[in-house]
Amino acid sequence: MNIDFPPPSNGVYNNAGSSRRLCNYLEHEDLERMEKGIYTEGFFNLTEANLYKSQVVKDIDNNKAQLLKTDAKFYAIHISPSAKELQAMGATEQEQAEAMRRYVREVFIPEYAKNFNKGLSAKDIKFYGKIHFDRDRSESTEGNMHCHLIVSRKDQCNKIKLSPLTNHRDTKKGIIKGGFDRINLFQQVEQGFDRLFNYSRLLSESFEYYNTMKNGSITDQLRMQERMNELTNSLQHDDMNSVSQSYKQSAMQKKEEEEKQKQKQNRGPKL
Repeated sequence: MNIDFPPPSNGVYNNAGSSRRLCNYLEHEDLERMEKGIYTEGFFNLTEANLYKSQVVKDIDNNKAQLLKTDAKFYAIHISPSAKELQAMGATEQEQAEAMRRYVREVFIPEYAKNFNKGLSAKDIKFYGKIHFDRDRSESTEGNMHCHLIVSRKDQCNKIKLSPLTNHRDTKKGIIKGGFDRINLFQQVEQGFDRLFNYSRLLSESFEYYNTMKNGSITDQLRMQERMNELTNSLQHDDMNSVSQSYKQSAMQKKEEEEKQKQKQNRGPKL
């Protein structure tokens, strides 16, 4: 699962003003799919689906009490499953979209809220999601489903400021209390995905492996590689045992068949 927080910019991801520009961008795929008569998805939140863009823009843009003109008003988040994860989420686009909404509502947003360490729950987070089915319009649409989230800077009550881009992590002293630990979030939502969809994740496709090999020390990377080698050897040993057991069962079945044939021959014809 690839999850990232696009940094604010002067383009689509300019979050100091209205969310309309980003919402317009998120609808670009709908027009193309509608022209082809292909299934499309509206915006969704914690409890509703197929919401209109106008409602999203109004709700996000009005939730900015006590924010300065240059302050961030919202944040964007991308959630992109791997091809293997998509298979676990469903066989059709509709099934995968429903699974994505469930994952966002039951796993991602609850963990996102919890990670601020302010006693928040999913109901405190004002967000809207938009599912896309094609990451790159120049490529095949097969297996490309992903989700964009627009998350308000303020909570549902328009009182608490929330930033997933802060460098503070569960601070207890000073002006800023709480914080946001993105590494912890990535780990928790990955585990939540595996539980929700009964997904057997290989170490090589885990966030732990990716983060260690990219950001870990040489010692950490060597230890991770040792774990990989041990798991590989263990799997190979299990495979060999499985093949051996299968061969033994096949040999026993063949021997039983031969014994039956001998017994039939020894009985001779009935008189």
